[in-house]
Amino acid sequence: MIAAVDPDRSEWDVIVLGGAAAGENAAQYASQFSGLSSVLVENSLLGGECSYWACMPSKALLRPVEVVDAAAHLSGVSTRLDPAGVLARRDSVINGLDDTSQVTWALNTGIDVVRGYGRLAGERTVVVSLPNGSTRTLTARHAVVIDTGSSPAVPDVPGLRDALAWTSRDVTTMGEVPRRVVVLGGGVVACEAATWLNGLGAEVTIVHRGERLLARYEPFAGTLVGEELKDVGVRLCTGRSLSHVQRSDARDTGQGRVHGGEVSVTLDDGTVIVADEVVVATGRTPNTDDIGLETVGLSPGGYIDVDDHQCVRGATGSWLYAIGDVCGRALLTHMGKYQARIAGEVIAARADGSADLPSAAAGHIGLPQVVFTTPEVGSAGATEQQAREAGIDVEVVEYDLGALAGTYVMRSDYRGRAKLVIDRAGDLVVGATFVGAGIAELVHSATTAIVGRIPLATLWHVVPSYPTASEIWLRLLETLRSQRHAAPGA
Repeated sequence: MIAAVDPDRSEWDVIVLGGAAAGENAAQYASQFSGLSSVLVENSLLGGECSYWACMPSKALLRPVEVVDAAAHLSGVSTRLDPAGVLARRDSVINGLDDTSQVTWALNTGIDVVRGYGRLAGERTVVVSLPNGSTRTLTARHAVVIDTGSSPAVPDVPGLRDALAWTSRDVTTMGEVPRRVVVLGGGVVACEAATWLNGLGAEVTIVHRGERLLARYEPFAGTLVGEELKDVGVRLCTGRSLSHVQRSDARDTGQGRVHGGEVSVTLDDGTVIVADEVVVATGRTPNTDDIGLETVGLSPGGYIDVDDHQCVRGATGSWLYAIGDVCGRALLTHMGKYQARIAGEVIAARADGSADLPSAAAGHIGLPQVVFTTPEVGSAGATEQQAREAGIDVEVVEYDLGALAGTYVMRSDYRGRAKLVIDRAGDLVVGATFVGAGIAELVHSATTAIVGRIPLATLWHVVPSYPTASEIWLRLLETLRSQRHAAPGA
Protein backbone atom coordinates (compact mmCIF):
# COMPACT_ATOMS: atom_id res chain seq x y z
CA MET A 1 0.00 0.00 0.00
CA ILE A 2 1.44 3.34 -1.07
CA ALA A 3 1.37 6.58 0.86
CA ALA A 4 1.61 9.38 -1.64
CA VAL A 5 2.01 12.95 -0.39
CA ASP A 6 4.66 15.41 0.77
CA PRO A 7 5.17 14.34 4.43
CA ASP A 8 5.64 17.97 5.49
CA ARG A 9 2.48 19.27 3.88
CA SER A 10 -0.39 20.05 6.26
CA GLU A 11 -2.91 22.19 4.33
CA TRP A 12 -5.20 21.61 1.36
CA ASP A 13 -8.32 23.31 0.04
CA VAL A 14 -10.39 20.13 0.51
CA ILE A 15 -9.84 17.13 2.77
CA VAL A 16 -11.88 14.01 2.02
CA LEU A 17 -12.19 11.73 5.04
CA GLY A 18 -12.57 8.29 3.45
CA GLY A 19 -11.39 7.26 0.01
CA ALA A 20 -14.24 5.12 -1.31
CA ALA A 21 -15.83 5.66 -4.72
CA ALA A 22 -17.81 8.72 -3.61
CA GLY A 23 -14.82 10.25 -1.84
CA GLU A 24 -12.72 9.83 -4.98
CA ASN A 25 -15.37 11.71 -6.96
CA ALA A 26 -15.49 14.56 -4.44
CA ALA A 27 -11.71 14.94 -4.57
CA GLN A 28 -11.75 14.72 -8.37
CA TYR A 29 -14.32 17.48 -8.72
CA ALA A 30 -12.30 19.67 -6.36
CA SER A 31 -8.94 19.05 -8.06
CA GLN A 32 -9.53 18.29 -11.70
CA PHE A 33 -12.63 20.32 -12.50
CA SER A 34 -12.42 23.23 -10.06
CA GLY A 35 -8.71 23.84 -9.51
CA LEU A 36 -8.75 23.31 -5.76
CA SER A 37 -6.16 21.14 -4.03
CA SER A 38 -7.47 17.98 -2.35
CA VAL A 39 -6.32 15.02 -0.32
CA LEU A 40 -7.89 11.63 0.38
CA VAL A 41 -7.43 10.16 3.87
CA GLU A 42 -7.96 6.39 3.80
CA ASN A 43 -7.09 3.67 6.28
CA SER A 44 -7.94 0.75 4.01
CA LEU A 45 -8.04 0.30 0.23
CA LEU A 46 -8.59 3.33 -1.96
CA GLY A 47 -11.82 2.71 -3.85
CA GLY A 48 -13.56 1.33 -0.79
CA GLU A 49 -16.38 -1.15 -0.38
CA CYS A 50 -17.73 -0.96 -3.92
CA SER A 51 -14.43 -1.67 -5.65
CA TYR A 52 -13.31 -4.60 -3.51
CA TRP A 53 -16.12 -6.09 -1.39
CA ALA A 54 -19.49 -5.10 -2.86
CA CYS A 55 -20.54 -3.88 -6.33
CA MET A 56 -17.59 -5.07 -8.41
CA PRO A 57 -16.94 -8.54 -6.93
CA SER A 58 -20.63 -9.35 -6.55
CA LYS A 59 -21.35 -8.50 -10.20
CA ALA A 60 -18.29 -10.48 -11.25
CA LEU A 61 -19.85 -13.48 -9.49
CA LEU A 62 -23.38 -12.84 -10.77
CA ARG A 63 -22.59 -12.27 -14.44
CA PRO A 64 -21.49 -15.86 -15.18
CA VAL A 65 -24.62 -17.17 -13.43
CA GLU A 66 -26.75 -14.86 -15.60
CA VAL A 67 -25.03 -16.01 -18.81
CA VAL A 68 -25.48 -19.69 -18.00
CA ASP A 69 -29.13 -19.12 -17.07
CA ALA A 70 -29.72 -17.31 -20.38
CA ALA A 71 -28.09 -20.15 -22.30
CA ALA A 72 -30.22 -22.72 -20.50
CA HIS A 73 -33.33 -21.07 -21.93
CA LEU A 74 -32.16 -21.09 -25.54
CA SER A 75 -32.35 -24.27 -27.62
CA GLY A 76 -29.14 -25.05 -29.46
CA VAL A 77 -26.96 -23.33 -26.84
CA SER A 78 -25.19 -24.96 -23.92
CA THR A 79 -22.61 -23.82 -21.42
CA ARG A 80 -21.57 -24.56 -17.87
CA LEU A 81 -19.95 -22.78 -14.96
CA ASP A 82 -16.41 -23.39 -13.79
CA PRO A 83 -16.50 -22.16 -10.15
CA ALA A 84 -12.72 -21.93 -9.89
CA GLY A 85 -12.59 -19.90 -13.09
CA VAL A 86 -15.37 -17.61 -11.87
CA LEU A 87 -13.52 -16.95 -8.60
CA ALA A 88 -10.30 -16.30 -10.52
CA ARG A 89 -12.03 -13.73 -12.71
CA ARG A 90 -13.53 -12.14 -9.58
CA ASP A 91 -9.99 -11.82 -8.20
CA SER A 92 -8.94 -10.09 -11.40
CA VAL A 93 -11.86 -7.67 -11.20
CA ILE A 94 -10.88 -6.61 -7.68
CA ASN A 95 -7.16 -6.53 -8.56
CA GLY A 96 -6.36 -9.14 -5.91
CA LEU A 97 -7.36 -6.59 -3.22
CA ASP A 98 -4.53 -4.32 -4.33
CA ASP A 99 -5.35 -0.63 -4.77
CA THR A 100 -2.17 0.42 -6.58
CA SER A 101 -4.13 1.33 -9.72
CA GLN A 102 -6.56 3.47 -7.69
CA VAL A 103 -3.69 5.35 -6.03
CA THR A 104 -2.04 5.86 -9.40
CA TRP A 105 -5.29 7.28 -10.77
CA ALA A 106 -5.58 9.68 -7.82
CA LEU A 107 -2.03 10.95 -8.22
CA ASN A 108 -2.41 11.37 -11.97
CA THR A 109 -5.59 13.36 -11.32
CA GLY A 110 -3.78 15.68 -8.94
CA ILE A 111 -5.23 14.20 -5.75
CA ASP A 112 -2.95 13.54 -2.79
CA VAL A 113 -3.34 10.43 -0.63
CA VAL A 114 -2.63 10.04 3.09
CA ARG A 115 -2.73 6.54 4.55
CA GLY A 116 -4.14 6.31 8.05
CA TYR A 117 -7.26 6.57 10.19
CA GLY A 118 -8.63 10.11 10.14
CA ARG A 119 -10.80 11.84 12.73
CA LEU A 120 -12.21 15.34 12.88
CA ALA A 121 -10.48 17.48 15.52
CA GLY A 122 -12.38 20.74 15.27
CA GLU A 123 -13.37 23.03 12.42
CA ARG A 124 -11.61 22.19 9.12
CA THR A 125 -9.14 19.98 11.00
CA VAL A 126 -8.43 16.25 10.64
CA VAL A 127 -5.95 14.28 12.74
CA VAL A 128 -4.66 11.12 11.08
CA SER A 129 -3.36 8.12 13.03
CA LEU A 130 -0.59 6.84 10.77
CA PRO A 131 0.45 3.18 10.31
CA ASN A 132 3.75 3.85 12.12
CA GLY A 133 1.92 4.89 15.30
CA SER A 134 2.43 8.63 14.94
CA THR A 135 -0.23 11.23 14.13
CA ARG A 136 -0.47 13.98 11.57
CA THR A 137 -2.71 17.06 11.58
CA LEU A 138 -4.29 18.22 8.31
CA THR A 139 -6.14 21.49 7.78
CA ALA A 140 -8.67 22.37 5.06
CA ARG A 141 -8.89 25.91 3.70
CA HIS A 142 -12.42 25.40 2.41
CA ALA A 143 -14.05 22.07 3.25
CA VAL A 144 -13.90 18.63 4.79
CA VAL A 145 -15.98 15.92 3.12
CA ILE A 146 -16.93 12.81 5.13
CA ASP A 147 -17.13 9.55 3.18
CA THR A 148 -16.50 6.94 5.86
CA GLY A 149 -19.22 4.62 4.55
CA SER A 150 -21.06 1.86 6.37
CA SER A 151 -20.44 -1.63 7.75
CA PRO A 152 -22.55 -4.81 7.73
CA ALA A 153 -24.93 -5.03 10.68
CA VAL A 154 -24.77 -8.28 12.66
CA PRO A 155 -27.91 -8.95 14.74
CA ASP A 156 -27.59 -9.89 18.39
CA VAL A 157 -28.47 -13.58 18.03
CA PRO A 158 -26.99 -15.97 20.62
CA GLY A 159 -23.95 -17.72 19.14
CA LEU A 160 -23.97 -15.83 15.82
CA ARG A 161 -20.81 -13.80 16.41
CA ASP A 162 -19.05 -16.71 18.10
CA ALA A 163 -19.76 -18.81 15.01
CA LEU A 164 -17.79 -16.26 12.96
CA ALA A 165 -20.63 -15.80 10.50
CA TRP A 166 -19.75 -14.32 7.14
CA THR A 167 -20.79 -10.81 6.16
CA SER A 168 -21.08 -9.41 2.65
CA ARG A 169 -17.31 -8.86 2.62
CA ASP A 170 -16.61 -12.54 3.24
CA VAL A 171 -19.08 -13.93 0.73
CA THR A 172 -17.90 -11.68 -2.12
CA THR A 173 -14.24 -12.59 -1.53
CA MET A 174 -14.65 -16.26 -0.59
CA GLY A 175 -11.74 -18.49 -1.57
CA GLU A 176 -13.94 -21.49 -2.30
CA VAL A 177 -17.67 -22.18 -2.58
CA PRO A 178 -19.17 -23.72 0.60
CA ARG A 179 -21.31 -26.80 0.09
CA ARG A 180 -24.20 -25.59 2.28
CA VAL A 181 -24.99 -21.98 3.16
CA VAL A 182 -27.65 -20.25 5.24
CA VAL A 183 -28.27 -16.65 4.14
CA LEU A 184 -29.83 -14.47 6.80
CA GLY A 185 -31.90 -11.65 5.30
CA GLY A 186 -34.26 -10.95 2.41
CA GLY A 187 -32.97 -7.73 0.88
CA VAL A 188 -30.71 -6.98 -2.06
CA VAL A 189 -27.48 -8.42 -0.63
CA ALA A 190 -29.20 -11.58 0.58
CA CYS A 191 -30.97 -12.26 -2.72
CA GLU A 192 -27.91 -11.55 -4.85
CA ALA A 193 -25.66 -13.70 -2.65
CA ALA A 194 -28.18 -16.55 -2.76
CA THR A 195 -28.24 -16.24 -6.55
CA TRP A 196 -24.49 -16.57 -7.10
CA LEU A 197 -23.96 -19.14 -4.34
CA ASN A 198 -26.65 -21.36 -5.83
CA GLY A 199 -25.33 -20.78 -9.34
CA LEU A 200 -21.85 -21.83 -8.23
CA GLY A 201 -23.17 -25.08 -6.75
CA ALA A 202 -23.96 -24.39 -3.09
CA GLU A 203 -27.08 -25.64 -1.32
CA VAL A 204 -28.66 -22.39 -0.14
CA THR A 205 -31.30 -21.62 2.49
CA ILE A 206 -32.63 -18.09 2.96
CA VAL A 207 -33.95 -17.23 6.42
CA HIS A 208 -35.91 -13.99 6.41
CA ARG A 209 -38.13 -12.58 9.13
CA GLY A 210 -40.36 -10.84 6.57
CA GLU A 211 -43.08 -12.60 4.61
CA ARG A 212 -41.66 -11.55 1.23
CA LEU A 213 -38.28 -10.81 -0.29
CA LEU A 214 -37.19 -7.34 -1.45
CA ALA A 215 -39.82 -5.65 0.68
CA ARG A 216 -38.80 -2.13 -0.38
CA TYR A 217 -39.77 -2.81 -3.98
CA GLU A 218 -43.15 -3.38 -5.61
CA PRO A 219 -44.62 -6.64 -4.24
CA PHE A 220 -44.36 -8.52 -7.54
CA ALA A 221 -40.57 -8.05 -7.54
CA GLY A 222 -40.02 -10.15 -4.43
CA THR A 223 -42.60 -12.68 -5.63
CA LEU A 224 -40.92 -13.26 -8.99
CA VAL A 225 -37.42 -13.42 -7.51
CA GLY A 226 -38.61 -15.80 -4.80
CA GLU A 227 -40.29 -18.08 -7.34
CA GLU A 228 -37.11 -18.26 -9.41
CA LEU A 229 -34.95 -18.97 -6.37
CA LYS A 230 -37.26 -21.82 -5.36
CA ASP A 231 -37.29 -23.17 -8.92
CA VAL A 232 -33.48 -23.48 -8.91
CA GLY A 233 -33.44 -25.21 -5.53
CA VAL A 234 -33.01 -22.44 -2.97
CA ARG A 235 -34.94 -23.13 0.23
CA LEU A 236 -36.93 -20.11 1.46
CA CYS A 237 -37.78 -19.81 5.15
CA THR A 238 -39.73 -16.55 5.20
CA GLY A 239 -41.49 -15.26 8.30
CA ARG A 240 -38.78 -16.91 10.37
CA SER A 241 -35.93 -15.61 12.52
CA LEU A 242 -32.91 -17.16 14.21
CA SER A 243 -33.19 -18.45 17.77
CA HIS A 244 -29.53 -19.37 18.18
CA VAL A 245 -26.44 -20.49 16.27
CA GLN A 246 -23.83 -23.02 17.35
CA ARG A 247 -20.39 -23.83 15.99
CA SER A 248 -18.06 -25.55 18.38
CA ASP A 249 -14.67 -25.07 16.73
CA ALA A 250 -14.86 -21.72 14.94
CA ARG A 251 -11.66 -19.72 14.80
CA ASP A 252 -10.24 -16.89 12.74
CA THR A 253 -6.74 -17.29 11.31
CA GLY A 254 -6.32 -13.53 11.08
CA GLN A 255 -5.88 -13.80 7.31
CA GLY A 256 -9.49 -13.06 6.47
CA ARG A 257 -10.39 -16.78 6.29
CA VAL A 258 -12.62 -18.37 8.86
CA HIS A 259 -12.15 -22.04 9.67
CA GLY A 260 -14.54 -24.29 11.53
CA GLY A 261 -16.76 -27.29 11.25
CA GLU A 262 -20.46 -27.43 10.63
CA VAL A 263 -22.66 -24.64 11.93
CA SER A 264 -26.06 -25.43 13.41
CA VAL A 265 -28.76 -22.79 12.91
CA THR A 266 -31.95 -23.05 14.98
CA LEU A 267 -34.98 -21.05 13.87
CA ASP A 268 -37.69 -19.58 16.09
CA ASP A 269 -40.05 -22.46 15.25
CA GLY A 270 -37.47 -25.05 16.33
CA THR A 271 -36.29 -25.98 12.84
CA VAL A 272 -32.58 -26.88 12.79
CA ILE A 273 -30.51 -26.26 9.66
CA VAL A 274 -26.96 -27.57 9.39
CA ALA A 275 -24.63 -25.67 7.07
CA ASP A 276 -20.99 -24.95 6.38
CA GLU A 277 -21.33 -21.17 6.52
CA VAL A 278 -23.87 -18.55 7.58
CA VAL A 279 -24.01 -15.29 5.63
CA VAL A 280 -25.44 -12.30 7.50
CA ALA A 281 -27.13 -9.82 5.13
CA THR A 282 -29.44 -7.87 7.43
CA GLY A 283 -28.55 -4.27 6.63
CA ARG A 284 -25.73 -1.84 7.31
CA THR A 285 -24.75 0.74 9.93
CA PRO A 286 -22.93 4.04 9.25
CA ASN A 287 -19.29 4.36 10.26
CA THR A 288 -19.68 7.45 12.43
CA ASP A 289 -18.88 6.21 15.95
CA ASP A 290 -15.19 7.12 15.89
CA ILE A 291 -14.61 9.94 13.41
CA GLY A 292 -14.55 12.90 15.82
CA LEU A 293 -18.05 14.25 15.23
CA GLU A 294 -18.22 15.37 18.86
CA THR A 295 -15.37 17.83 18.23
CA VAL A 296 -17.60 19.86 15.89
CA GLY A 297 -20.77 19.74 17.98
CA LEU A 298 -22.34 16.63 16.45
CA SER A 299 -23.32 13.35 18.06
CA PRO A 300 -21.34 10.20 17.14
CA GLY A 301 -23.23 7.23 15.76
CA GLY A 302 -26.12 7.22 13.32
CA TYR A 303 -26.42 8.79 9.91
CA ILE A 304 -25.19 12.33 9.32
CA ASP A 305 -27.98 14.76 8.45
CA VAL A 306 -27.29 16.81 5.29
CA ASP A 307 -29.12 19.37 3.18
CA ASP A 308 -29.54 19.26 -0.61
CA HIS A 309 -26.03 20.69 -1.02
CA GLN A 310 -24.71 17.72 0.99
CA CYS A 311 -23.68 20.19 3.68
CA VAL A 312 -23.91 18.78 7.23
CA ARG A 313 -26.71 20.25 9.30
CA GLY A 314 -25.72 21.21 12.83
CA ALA A 315 -22.12 22.10 12.04
CA THR A 316 -21.29 25.78 12.33
CA GLY A 317 -20.59 27.41 8.98
CA SER A 318 -20.64 25.72 5.57
CA TRP A 319 -17.38 23.78 5.61
CA LEU A 320 -18.47 20.21 6.49
CA TYR A 321 -20.07 17.85 3.96
CA ALA A 322 -21.13 14.19 4.01
CA ILE A 323 -21.67 11.87 1.05
CA GLY A 324 -22.35 8.21 0.35
CA ASP A 325 -23.69 5.68 2.85
CA VAL A 326 -22.70 7.81 5.83
CA CYS A 327 -25.46 10.37 5.17
CA GLY A 328 -28.16 7.72 4.74
CA ARG A 329 -29.94 9.34 1.79
CA ALA A 330 -29.46 6.37 -0.53
CA LEU A 331 -27.06 3.50 0.18
CA LEU A 332 -26.09 3.07 -3.47
CA THR A 333 -22.67 3.69 -4.99
CA HIS A 334 -23.98 5.66 -7.96
CA MET A 335 -26.02 7.91 -5.67
CA GLY A 336 -23.00 8.45 -3.41
CA LYS A 337 -20.96 9.48 -6.45
CA TYR A 338 -23.74 11.82 -7.53
CA GLN A 339 -23.76 13.39 -4.07
CA ALA A 340 -19.98 13.76 -4.36
CA ARG A 341 -20.30 15.62 -7.66
CA ILE A 342 -22.85 17.98 -6.13
CA ALA A 343 -20.71 18.52 -3.02
CA GLY A 344 -17.62 19.17 -5.15
CA GLU A 345 -19.47 21.74 -7.26
CA VAL A 346 -20.92 23.43 -4.17
CA ILE A 347 -17.50 23.64 -2.49
CA ALA A 348 -16.00 25.15 -5.65
CA ALA A 349 -18.86 27.64 -6.00
CA ARG A 350 -18.53 28.76 -2.40
CA ALA A 351 -14.77 29.06 -2.78
CA ASP A 352 -15.40 31.41 -5.71
CA GLY A 353 -17.96 33.38 -3.72
CA SER A 354 -20.86 32.30 -5.91
CA ALA A 355 -24.37 32.10 -4.49
CA ASP A 356 -25.52 29.85 -7.36
CA LEU A 357 -25.26 26.44 -5.69
CA PRO A 358 -26.28 23.14 -7.31
CA SER A 359 -28.77 20.90 -5.49
CA ALA A 360 -29.01 17.12 -5.15
CA ALA A 361 -32.81 17.18 -4.80
CA ALA A 362 -33.65 16.26 -8.40
CA GLY A 363 -31.26 13.32 -8.54
CA HIS A 364 -32.74 11.77 -5.44
CA ILE A 365 -36.20 11.85 -7.00
CA GLY A 366 -34.93 9.54 -9.76
CA LEU A 367 -33.16 7.10 -7.40
CA PRO A 368 -32.26 4.33 -9.90
CA GLN A 369 -31.58 0.85 -8.51
CA VAL A 370 -30.84 -2.57 -9.96
CA VAL A 371 -30.87 -5.92 -8.16
CA PHE A 372 -28.80 -8.37 -10.21
CA THR A 373 -30.73 -11.47 -9.28
CA THR A 374 -32.27 -13.92 -11.73
CA PRO A 375 -34.57 -12.32 -12.81
CA GLU A 376 -33.18 -8.81 -12.47
CA VAL A 377 -35.13 -6.13 -10.62
CA GLY A 378 -34.80 -2.52 -11.73
CA SER A 379 -36.57 0.52 -10.36
CA ALA A 380 -36.54 4.30 -10.41
CA GLY A 381 -38.45 6.83 -8.35
CA ALA A 382 -41.22 5.84 -5.96
CA THR A 383 -43.21 2.64 -5.50
CA GLU A 384 -47.00 2.94 -5.54
CA GLN A 385 -47.08 2.79 -1.75
CA GLN A 386 -44.39 5.45 -1.38
CA ALA A 387 -46.17 7.75 -3.82
CA ARG A 388 -49.48 7.38 -1.99
CA GLU A 389 -47.77 8.05 1.35
CA ALA A 390 -46.33 11.22 -0.19
CA GLY A 391 -49.86 12.42 -0.93
CA ILE A 392 -49.69 11.97 -4.70
CA ASP A 393 -52.91 11.31 -6.63
CA VAL A 394 -51.70 7.98 -8.00
CA GLU A 395 -52.58 6.10 -11.16
CA VAL A 396 -50.81 2.83 -11.98
CA VAL A 397 -50.38 0.64 -15.03
CA GLU A 398 -48.76 -2.82 -15.31
CA TYR A 399 -47.80 -5.09 -18.19
CA ASP A 400 -46.43 -8.60 -18.68
CA LEU A 401 -42.84 -8.30 -19.92
CA GLY A 402 -43.09 -11.85 -21.22
CA ALA A 403 -45.69 -10.75 -23.78
CA LEU A 404 -43.18 -8.75 -25.85
CA ALA A 405 -41.57 -9.93 -29.07
CA GLY A 406 -38.19 -8.77 -27.81
CA THR A 407 -38.33 -10.81 -24.63
CA TYR A 408 -39.70 -13.84 -26.49
CA VAL A 409 -36.56 -13.80 -28.62
CA MET A 410 -34.50 -13.81 -25.40
CA ARG A 411 -36.33 -16.86 -24.09
CA SER A 412 -39.66 -18.39 -25.01
CA ASP A 413 -40.59 -18.91 -21.34
CA TYR A 414 -39.71 -15.36 -20.27
CA ARG A 415 -41.21 -14.30 -16.95
CA GLY A 416 -41.37 -10.67 -15.93
CA ARG A 417 -43.50 -7.67 -15.17
CA ALA A 418 -43.36 -3.89 -15.43
CA LYS A 419 -45.22 -1.11 -13.63
CA LEU A 420 -45.45 2.65 -13.90
CA VAL A 421 -46.63 4.90 -11.09
CA ILE A 422 -48.24 8.06 -12.49
CA ASP A 423 -48.89 11.41 -10.83
CA ARG A 424 -52.41 11.93 -12.15
CA ALA A 425 -52.36 15.69 -11.55
CA GLY A 426 -49.26 16.31 -13.65
CA ASP A 427 -49.60 13.28 -15.92
CA LEU A 428 -45.99 12.42 -15.09
CA VAL A 429 -44.15 9.20 -14.29
CA VAL A 430 -43.00 9.26 -10.64
CA GLY A 431 -42.03 5.61 -10.34
CA ALA A 432 -41.17 2.58 -12.47
CA THR A 433 -40.32 -1.04 -11.73
CA PHE A 434 -39.14 -3.73 -14.15
CA VAL A 435 -38.58 -7.40 -13.29
CA GLY A 436 -37.16 -9.83 -15.82
CA ALA A 437 -34.04 -11.01 -17.59
CA GLY A 438 -31.94 -8.23 -19.11
CA ILE A 439 -33.97 -5.28 -17.82
CA ALA A 440 -31.14 -3.42 -16.05
CA GLU A 441 -30.63 -1.07 -18.99
CA LEU A 442 -34.31 -0.07 -18.93
CA VAL A 443 -33.83 1.75 -15.65
CA HIS A 444 -32.04 4.75 -17.12
CA SER A 445 -34.94 5.55 -19.45
CA ALA A 446 -37.27 5.53 -16.45
CA THR A 447 -34.87 7.72 -14.48
CA THR A 448 -34.76 10.17 -17.40
CA ALA A 449 -38.55 10.33 -17.59
CA ILE A 450 -38.86 10.95 -13.84
CA VAL A 451 -36.05 13.46 -13.33
CA GLY A 452 -36.80 15.21 -16.63
CA ARG A 453 -40.51 15.38 -15.76
CA ILE A 454 -41.36 14.27 -19.29
CA PRO A 455 -45.16 14.38 -19.84
CA LEU A 456 -46.81 11.14 -20.91
CA ALA A 457 -47.98 12.89 -24.07
CA THR A 458 -44.32 13.38 -25.01
CA LEU A 459 -43.30 9.85 -24.01
CA TRP A 460 -45.88 8.58 -26.52
CA HIS A 461 -43.58 9.86 -29.28
CA VAL A 462 -40.43 8.26 -27.84
CA VAL A 463 -40.45 5.23 -30.13
CA PRO A 464 -38.77 2.04 -28.77
CA SER A 465 -36.70 -0.18 -31.04
CA TYR A 466 -38.13 -3.52 -32.19
CA PRO A 467 -37.70 -6.25 -31.08
CA THR A 468 -36.28 -5.19 -27.71
CA ALA A 469 -37.38 -5.19 -24.10
CA SER A 470 -37.70 -1.39 -24.32
CA GLU A 471 -40.96 -1.95 -26.22
CA ILE A 472 -42.44 -2.29 -22.74
CA TRP A 473 -42.74 1.51 -22.69
CA LEU A 474 -45.12 1.44 -25.66
CA ARG A 475 -47.20 -1.38 -24.19
CA LEU A 476 -47.48 0.37 -20.83
CA LEU A 477 -48.62 3.61 -22.45
CA GLU A 478 -51.10 1.74 -24.66
CA THR A 479 -52.49 -0.10 -21.65
CA LEU A 480 -52.78 3.17 -19.73
CA ARG A 481 -54.78 4.69 -22.61
CA SER A 482 -57.07 1.67 -22.62
CA GLN A 483 -57.59 1.92 -18.87
CA ARG A 484 -58.49 5.58 -19.15
CA HIS A 485 -60.93 5.04 -22.00
CA ALA A 486 -62.60 2.21 -20.08
CA ALA A 487 -62.91 4.27 -16.88
CA PRO A 488 -66.40 5.55 -15.97
CA GLY A 489 -66.96 9.02 -17.32
CA ALA A 490 -64.10 8.76 -19.80
